[in-house]
Amino acid sequence: MSAHSATAGAVAEDLGTDPAVGLDDELAAARLAEHGPNRWILPRRVTFRQVLADEITEPMMLLLVAVAVLYGIWGRLEDTVAIVAIIVVVVLVEVFAEFRAKSVIAALGTLTAPTTPVLRGGRTRSVPTEDLVPGDVLPLAAGTRVAADVRLTETWGLRIDESALTGESVAAAKDARRVLDETAALGDRANLAFAGTTVVAGRARGVVVATGTATELGAITGLVVAGRPPRTPLQQAMRDLSKALATLAIAFSVLVPLIGVLSGQPWREMVLTGLTLAFATVPEELPIIISLVLGLGAYRLSRRRGLVRRLRAAESLGAVTVIATDKTGTLTENRMAVDHAEPVRGSADELLAAGAACTEATPEPDGGWAGDPTDVAFLVAARDRGLAPPPEPVHRFAFDPVRESMTVVLPDRRVVTTGAPESVLGRCRDADPAVLARAEQLAARGLRVIAVAGRTAAEIPTRVEDAERDLELIGLVALSDPPRPGAADSVTAAHRAGIRVLMVTGDHPACARAIAGQVGIDGDELLTGPELDLLDDDGLAAAVTRVTLFARVTPAHKLRLVTALQDGGEVVAVTGDGVNDAPALARADVGVAMGSSGTDVARDAADLVLADDDVSTLTRALREGRTLHDNLRKGVKYYLACKAGLVATAAAGVAAGLPIPFAPIQIVVLEMYMDVAGTATFAAERSERDAMDRRPRGRTDRFLDRPLVTDLLAGGASLFAAVGGLYLVSSFTGTDAATAQTLAFVGWMSGYLALAWVMRTERTPLLRAGLLSNRFLPLWTLVTAASLVVVTTVDPLREALRLVPLTGGQWLAAVLVPVVAVSWIEVRKMVRARRPADRAGPPGSQRSGHPRRDR
Repeated sequence: MSAHSATAGAVAEDLGTDPAVGLDDELAAARLAEHGPNRWILPRRVTFRQVLADEITEPMMLLLVAVAVLYGIWGRLEDTVAIVAIIVVVVLVEVFAEFRAKSVIAALGTLTAPTTPVLRGGRTRSVPTEDLVPGDVLPLAAGTRVAADVRLTETWGLRIDESALTGESVAAAKDARRVLDETAALGDRANLAFAGTTVVAGRARGVVVATGTATELGAITGLVVAGRPPRTPLQQAMRDLSKALATLAIAFSVLVPLIGVLSGQPWREMVLTGLTLAFATVPEELPIIISLVLGLGAYRLSRRRGLVRRLRAAESLGAVTVIATDKTGTLTENRMAVDHAEPVRGSADELLAAGAACTEATPEPDGGWAGDPTDVAFLVAARDRGLAPPPEPVHRFAFDPVRESMTVVLPDRRVVTTGAPESVLGRCRDADPAVLARAEQLAARGLRVIAVAGRTAAEIPTRVEDAERDLELIGLVALSDPPRPGAADSVTAAHRAGIRVLMVTGDHPACARAIAGQVGIDGDELLTGPELDLLDDDGLAAAVTRVTLFARVTPAHKLRLVTALQDGGEVVAVTGDGVNDAPALARADVGVAMGSSGTDVARDAADLVLADDDVSTLTRALREGRTLHDNLRKGVKYYLACKAGLVATAAAGVAAGLPIPFAPIQIVVLEMYMDVAGTATFAAERSERDAMDRRPRGRTDRFLDRPLVTDLLAGGASLFAAVGGLYLVSSFTGTDAATAQTLAFVGWMSGYLALAWVMRTERTPLLRAGLLSNRFLPLWTLVTAASLVVVTTVDPLREALRLVPLTGGQWLAAVLVPVVAVSWIEVRKMVRARRPADRAGPPGSQRSGHPRRDR
């Protein structure tokens, strides 16, 4: 049957489900096997074969193949076999690193896969959207993204935005009682809710009639393969940088062999050296380093309940200078309870009964309610007093953040309105100013104050304007919503990190100020939404630099505040959970939504979802963001320093009229070890102890700034001084060429490791950071040491790599000289650690959007 042309009961019976209980788990599992996952987009798969194919067609891989071919033509057979074997290892190492990075990034999509509440076995639970099956019973509420095609069984003022499906910009009103003609057009099917649409008002319950490609949306899209995620700004910047540096590297790889030929070196050897040097010096690993650090950072954050929906958020977290946070559900527990009731006329029971009638909460089988915490608080208070359940309204005008009120019309023509005191009193016939003063007194104690008003209409009003007029105030109800346990610590941590924290709430100013005082937000100066309307753009730009508390704001105000902060150079993180937060979440540099209490619309608009709704998770996310950016800097700095040292060592040997310090096959081996260290070491590095004690970086700060370039050149120079010095000194003191090359090879292997150890941290001495805090580097150090012993003592390997035995003194020099040469970097960190710390200081002591870099 067509769901829209049959009654709701007939549809439920046909699907073998009970709208009051739903399916049991066994039947749901059987139907999932029969109908398949509820999806119309296939997740993008990352396969090892795909990454391997991409890697072996890279220009740098083709250069290595050219080296192998030329070795086969000009060199010895054993050399050709050795270099081919090494090429295979190099390719596999790089493919594994890239596969790991891409797999982690692709997995982020599954970590943030949407869930939906469903009634199964008489209990409402959250299940993955892909697990929905025909016959499931879904509750719908404002802000919900409809997950499948649903035949509505009950509706209360339900309106749905169907523009994604029909193109109609006006929200469609829905009525479960209607039975339509078989030929009714898609946009006229008022008893159905379609997959991919969004509930904008009201609530409902319905039975799933189609999933996946059987839905109206699925029929249009088919199974579309998810597109490749766009590169983040930093990924694109590093790719562009790689191309620019590649030109410079290739120039050196041409210049060095040319000098060698002109100085009498064998031209064939120089051609091979040039090709190999090009492979070793072109920074093709930079994009992999960025992807790996970003991906693993986002994955680590997910293990701490912060789910990254967009990879660019992982970049931006480390640069956040301002947090604009909602109050209810973010800083507070969003667990409302009636503190006390103050009737103006009638009794407290009559006041609470009226408030309980004006709700949108949905009853649950266990006797509780699901819905807005304020609605639930009224219903619980009425039940606890033994009051009769409220009658079902004939009209429900959902809460509107602009009106700041909600209204129901009961069957006996009684109208009940609840909302903000100033808004409700403005619709009453006789508004006593003393009532508003009392509301402000209650709000000053951190209580949320709801005004309840009503009247008996001559006839049932059908428009909200007719319903909400000539009201009589019934009384005030004060509700409490305590701050979350970790909220104050999170605000303190943000302040210590030089991040301003603003509270932006639609709540009463006095209540906002009270909660702000409890969590440590300065509430001395406060602006309300109406006051913001009086400010022009220049006035608002000045206000946001000093005011940290905004109350009675609308979604439009939130959006304007975020824009003003960004125009002032701030990097803004916005937290929120409701439909009204979505515009600001989407506009923010990092939108942070609550995972449990947040609406689907808020989660879709956000970049980061806090799965546990704990604001302290945001503090951990900020630390992870700073760690991620620090690790990117360290990885890029180390990688480019090694490249610079290698080019300088090779060029110095040739310029001195000596054979090139490294044979081509040695360069390939060095590149392999360096790539592994560069891609894995810094992705695994933990945060430094002062990560949350430093000012955030500025929005306009360049990634390759002067300190980074200076440090990488200093690191490269240290490596060159050690390895190049070993080679030149040994060559000019009569050591044969093979021994000098072996010294340079062993020196390089020691030096690249020593440089990785000292560049692990930027400000914290190694001993303080912990020698074993990075689990990869100690292991890789042992692997490198073992490899050196093997290739210098096993004759076939030693001959393949053009190495010769070294004396004890030569081994000591080859290991210690590079270690000593780079140790000055560690000494500098130790000296800096003894100086007074350059802390971020209290927010407001400087413009956080333009901080001085903490070096």
